[in-house]
Amino acid sequence: MAVSDHVDLETFIKGVEKRNPGQNEFVQAVTEVAQDIFEFIADKEEYHEAQILRRIAEPDRVVSFRVCWEDDNHNVRVQRGWRVQNNNAIGPYKGGIRFHPSVTESVLKFLAFEQTFKNSLTGLPMGGGKGGANFNPRGKSDGEVMRFCQSFMTELYRHIGPDTDVPAGDIGVGAREIGYMFGQYKRITGRWEGVLTGKGMEYGGSQMRPEATGYGAVYFMQNMLKHKKDGIDGKTAVISGSGNVATHAAEQITKQGGKVLTLSDSGGFIHDPDGIDQDKIDWIKDLKTNRRGRISEYTDEFTGASYHEGERPWGVKCDLALPCATQNELNGDEARTLVDNGVIAVSEGANMPTTLEGVHIFHDAKIMYGPGKAANAGGVAVSGLEMSQNAERISWNHERLGTMLTELMEGIHDKCVKYGDQGDGYVDYVKGANIAGFKKVADAMLAYGVV
Repeated sequence: MAVSDHVDLETFIKGVEKRNPGQNEFVQAVTEVAQDIFEFIADKEEYHEAQILRRIAEPDRVVSFRVCWEDDNHNVRVQRGWRVQNNNAIGPYKGGIRFHPSVTESVLKFLAFEQTFKNSLTGLPMGGGKGGANFNPRGKSDGEVMRFCQSFMTELYRHIGPDTDVPAGDIGVGAREIGYMFGQYKRITGRWEGVLTGKGMEYGGSQMRPEATGYGAVYFMQNMLKHKKDGIDGKTAVISGSGNVATHAAEQITKQGGKVLTLSDSGGFIHDPDGIDQDKIDWIKDLKTNRRGRISEYTDEFTGASYHEGERPWGVKCDLALPCATQNELNGDEARTLVDNGVIAVSEGANMPTTLEGVHIFHDAKIMYGPGKAANAGGVAVSGLEMSQNAERISWNHERLGTMLTELMEGIHDKCVKYGDQGDGYVDYVKGANIAGFKKVADAMLAYGVV
């Protein structure tokens, strides 16, 4: 008799907690998915016999390594790096590299787990992975960042490859860092191949990659509203973050006739009642990308705006909300405030930015809520297209990639509706995304047999 995982949800989660002590972010991510998957697989014995959910919730491997580098004062510094390869049932591991002091094994395991379902939703052949280091690039010179990236890649290169694992950028890892790491990979291996995405246009990058995650989150918002015969035009939006995802989300909201009221960073948020238009967005892009300043400087440049130190923007009254900063940045009380203030739709530009309590509040209020694994899949979708372009040694123009991104996000939305339509006019996008993402990975694993 095959061993079955016919246990209740509580017992399953207790097992996850026992196997991953102290890894709260990872347990949270597994819980959020398992709540929906348990109901879906209840009468599907083949998934139970093959222990599919149990296997997906156990990474294929977690690689941990030391990263030594020298700062500008010739001091030797030591950080820790990781690569979590969660599941490659439907394609090479794919997921970003994050450089931030908050990076831990738990955070990366949650991100790799989420990435597995997100990549599945795109329809492209990509498995789920994530990596990073507890290194903070803020305040470091270009030379220091270069030396760290080179040291990081000196270890990572042996675990990745265009048909094995293809990392990308994430928090703290932009075009500069990708360039340094790709250069080191090429130097060590002597090969030019599509082993990283998010590369510069000069050496194999994709034209739409910088915009893709932020634009995609807005396209998903647009599709949710369209499903309700509504649109973005004339609506107010509150956005968190001020990096690549947030600024491009703001840009696309503005293009579609919406008014962006807020952006933020780790120090606080700015509120501009007049709206953060394209000229202001361009100023913020320069502030963050080139001058590497703080969002508080916005109020020195633009009158009428206010800066709220140490606060998050979810108390500002709005129609639309797009959390685009980091995990667990929107808690239950803040979700309740958004609902009380009349928010009608939330689209996540970050990975798991809403706590489980907040997710349940949005669900109970029956507002349109696009979870990160669906709403911010635009970035990895265009990364997948960059992999295809690199493999074929071709380059697609901005217009073609923009059309493909729009179609990909519409397709993800439709998959969520297929599995999340509750029959009463309400679509549970979390449930739809979880089931649609799970089913493709699970069926591929079944096809390989039990190993």
